[in-house]
Amino acid sequence: MLTLGEHMIDVPELGIGERIRHFRIRSGKSQAVLGGLVGRSEDWVSKVERNLIPVNNFSLLLDIARVLGVRDLSDLTGPAVSLSLTASPRHPAVPAISRALNTLPSLLGADLPGEPLTAAELAQRVDEAWQIYETHTERYGPVGEMLPGLLAEAYLTLRTSQGEEEASAARSLISLLHLLQVYLRRVGERTLATAAADRAMQIADSTGDPALIAASAWNVCGILTSSGDVADSFELARSTIDHVRPGDDAGAEHLSAYGALHLAAVIAAVRSGRAAAAWDLLHQADAVAARLGNDRNEFHTSFGPTNVAMHAVHLAVEEGDAGEALRLADTVEVPEAGGVLPLERTTRYLVEVMHANRLVGDDYGTLHVLRNIKEVSPEEIRYFPLVRDALGALLKRDRPTYRREVRELAAHVGMLAGA
Repeated sequence: MLTLGEHMIDVPELGIGERIRHFRIRSGKSQAVLGGLVGRSEDWVSKVERNLIPVNNFSLLLDIARVLGVRDLSDLTGPAVSLSLTASPRHPAVPAISRALNTLPSLLGADLPGEPLTAAELAQRVDEAWQIYETHTERYGPVGEMLPGLLAEAYLTLRTSQGEEEASAARSLISLLHLLQVYLRRVGERTLATAAADRAMQIADSTGDPALIAASAWNVCGILTSSGDVADSFELARSTIDHVRPGDDAGAEHLSAYGALHLAAVIAAVRSGRAAAAWDLLHQADAVAARLGNDRNEFHTSFGPTNVAMHAVHLAVEEGDAGEALRLADTVEVPEAGGVLPLERTTRYLVEVMHANRLVGDDYGTLHVLRNIKEVSPEEIRYFPLVRDALGALLKRDRPTYRREVRELAAHVGMLAGA
């Protein structure tokens, strides 16, 4: 039941969409007003409230909560998450990362013992951090501990390098800042993620390298879209696409970053109500992927034929056409864990397929994909409100044929004390 007197919701099986609708009506706001305040369309809010599309982004949930006057995020997400918006707990690694990012670059690393790294050593250490983040099932703790010291080493190496060594160090620093942006956005630190992305784009722009510029713009688009600034994200992607258009002799790095920028524009377009533009951009991305020829992860942008196909599924889900999403998903070969695509990308895709199964009312299909997600990414599954939504609905139905497995999954993501 809803305890309307205190404006709290104590029914765990209610979905996020139903909770948003309750608090929107309580606040006296229309769907159009709520959409405008969080950078989305009225149609998007309507589909969210009907559980046709997910809100599986922490930063956007925070924005919705603040706009609707919700003080505890668990009122929107259910009991799986209980975060006070006035005193949100942070990941333990964030304070040290924040201190490093908020130190003047000219001072960062000045107090490190020993000699600066060579450009090659720096590149290796940054690659190792990315490898842990993209392939390990338990990664937020280990990578978080590495990032502050690695950032200091990167700036010190850049300051003490010259010529080709300096260019290589700058490239490694840009890559590290990209990792910081992805990591910080994933743990809910939008402001810090934005700072890292902006710094990377400034450095990339100063190099004049079109591939680096495209990859850095893709990185900024990610944080803009996740923050709800979809119009700005779309414009940045579109203008950069024109700026870095590859010639006939473009290499794989350039093509990969250029294609990934199209996929960033696809998401920004559909979330800003430009579905036709989104599909057109997806077709353009498909042409770039065909020219590239295979899946790659240049600059950690995860571009190639497979990711283009995954984005087609995502577009169909965003539009609320679950049947079409599942039809498209039947044509996608999901790479094995530890392959060319990062674990986070394949996990996010599986969550979208799970949601499509849920939208068509296929409990067994939903449970099958949830089982796959837990198997390949036992840590990452805990970060998706959409997963908790699905499990909450399955718990509510409490069917004997899958009761035990659903309860075990719910316990794993923190919805139940035990199973």
